[in-house]
This record gives sequence, C-alpha cells and structure tokens, in this order.
Amino acid sequence: MATSTSTSMSSMSTSMTMNMVFTNTHTTPLFSTQWTPTTSGSYAGTCVFLIILAILARVLVAFKALMERHWLDAHLNRRYVAVAGKSPEAGRIDTDPEAKVASLVTAQGVEEKVRVVRTVTHAPLPWRFSVDLPRALIFLVITGVSYLLMLAVMTMNVGYFCSVLTGAFLGELAVGRFIQWNEHGH
Repeated sequence: MATSTSTSMSSMSTSMTMNMVFTNTHTTPLFSTQWTPTTSGSYAGTCVFLIILAILARVLVAFKALMERHWLDAHLNRRYVAVAGKSPEAGRIDTDPEAKVASLVTAQGVEEKVRVVRTVTHAPLPWRFSVDLPRALIFLVITGVSYLLMLAVMTMNVGYFCSVLTGAFLGELAVGRFIQWNEHGH
C-alpha cells in the first residue's frame, strides 16, 4: 500500500512540475493540451497569435484611457443652468469668466438670460451605471487578456516569451501616446 501511494505521488509530482529554464521546443502547449503546435508553421502561427494578443492588450488599455477621459469630460461639462436673480449662485456665475451666456425658453415661453457653467471638481465621480458598467467590462477584458499573456510567458518557451514582448512593444509603439499615467503610476 505504501509503495503504490508513493509511486502515484511521485508520478503526480513529476507531471505537475514546471520548467525552471527557458526552452525552445516547438511543441510547447499553449493554454491547453489541445493547442500544441506540431509543426514549425503551427508554432509560428502560435507566436503570431501571441503578438496580436499582446498588441490587443495595449490597445485595450489605450481604449480604456480614452474612455476615462471621455467620461470625465462628460461629467465636467454637465450643464447647470441658473436663472439670473433667482439663485444664490447668480452672483458667482456672473463673475465666473468660464461661464457662457445663453438663453432659455421657459415653459411659459418667456426667454430669460441664463449662464451655463462648467463644473470643476477633484472629488471622485459619482457612480453612474452608464459609466461604471462599461468601465468594469473593459477592465474585465483587459485582465483576462493579461492573464492569458502571463500564462503564455509561464510556459518558459523562449519563442512565446519573445512574441509577448514583441507584441507589447508594437502595441505601445502604436497606441502608447493615448495612455496617460496619473500621478500614482496607474
């Protein structure tokens, strides 16, 4: 009994070990045993797939940065209309050089002078379903693609590793200017 247990444990531990050195075999499985290149052409195709996946990862981060800017601009440009003389904000609006003069047609059909003001705040944006759901979905896709790239690198296949680095470089070269890091480096 002890012999069969130790034999099964040793075979289980040998099958679960990871390579601790880079290899250059062209038959390294990627993501599952079903995706095991058998020829040099299928290995090259797998490497091209990883390059495209790494480029996609950078494009998704750039897309999220653009959307964050769009959502912030939409929040800051929310229009607050105040009828002159009817609000305690009227004095501040009159002295605000950023305010734009506009006119408003009321329900009674009377045209009154108003100012449209751009809000400036450094507080966190309020939770909005139309913003926070897409933000979370974009982040989910970015995380999934990043983990797939991590798994490819963890195979310790030098071709896969270089493919991920090449894709990251090309992606950053193409869309890196759209990604602006904030003061915290995120």
